[in-house]
Amino acid sequence: MSASRSDQQRQARRWVVKVGSTLLTRPGGGLALDVIEDWVTQLAGLAERGVEPILVSSGAIAAGMGRLGWTHRPVAIHELQAAAAVGQSGLVEAYEHRFNAQGLLTAQVLLTHDDLSDRKRYLNARNTLRGLIALDVIPIVNENDTVVTEEIRFGDNDTLAALVANLVEADLLTILTDSEGLFEADPRLDPHANLVREGRAGDPALLAAAGGAGSSVGSGGMRTKVLAAQRAARSGTATAIVSGLEESVLMRLSSGEALGTFLHPGRDALVARKQWLANQLQVKGRIHIDEGAARVIREEGRSLLPVGVVRVEGSFQRGEVVSCLDPQGREVCRGLASYPAEETRWIAGHASAEIEAILGYVDTEELIHRDDLAVL
Repeated sequence: MSASRSDQQRQARRWVVKVGSTLLTRPGGGLALDVIEDWVTQLAGLAERGVEPILVSSGAIAAGMGRLGWTHRPVAIHELQAAAAVGQSGLVEAYEHRFNAQGLLTAQVLLTHDDLSDRKRYLNARNTLRGLIALDVIPIVNENDTVVTEEIRFGDNDTLAALVANLVEADLLTILTDSEGLFEADPRLDPHANLVREGRAGDPALLAAAGGAGSSVGSGGMRTKVLAAQRAARSGTATAIVSGLEESVLMRLSSGEALGTFLHPGRDALVARKQWLANQLQVKGRIHIDEGAARVIREEGRSLLPVGVVRVEGSFQRGEVVSCLDPQGREVCRGLASYPAEETRWIAGHASAEIEAILGYVDTEELIHRDDLAVL
């Protein structure tokens, strides 16, 4: 644990904030608009401090239940999908109206697990989120419950939030729940159970303490949250599991206050990313680059642009790992290609401004973005 939790919370610049349905809804269904107002105020406060917040919000099904006049959560998949379809627009509208009052723009991003497991769709989602963040737009992410079935299960937005944290390489994943945090034992059974203040994501003892699936109030319980922290740690993201019932909880976390349970990733984001790129994935092709490109990558940590490419070997698809070699044949770096091999050959040696004229479209100006590149 290289830095204290207080320092990590204060220094975190990219947050994924997951708000559970129990914190957003009224008993029997419908949105708690005054509560949403408070979350928006806090997220806007984070933005004022220089934080880049990404919101993963539950509540679409509950909002749909309120609009449809249903007082009990349905069981049938088609009814859950219908409630999600009706409620999703209302949920986003509630957020958008209040964020606009704070002078902030929002964007709805609906994802499924397939979007994050398929390489091309993964890159599309990441580029979209990266673009929104660069424009100071607040992404509001939710599961696309209207078209999936397996994923409409309680607690899944914990997993989704962790996947989004991996996607955007977040510094901090904050999971807001109706519990104070993770306890050493179930506090409902043992009133003397101690709160786990700090730990390491992936610690088997913490997963054992988290127990089973948990409550029936639209939440997957603590186990899904501990598993989410473990998944987020793969990209070097720390996780805070805290009570959303605490006053100004996000602002207090940002100030370094020790609330709830803080799970360290065990390794920093740069090391985690480098390990993933350099060691765990098979190289699909080789890109030979000139001396100038090799120098700025090694010395300045810059992206690889098409103009620095001399020759391309192999057959690779967009998003697959390629190795970059300098004129002496030494491996400079590995990274995720933004264009497939054939298109890379077409744009090799050309300025980024010429990509659209050559390919008929432009995805990114970089052949390998520096965030997707590990210098060896």
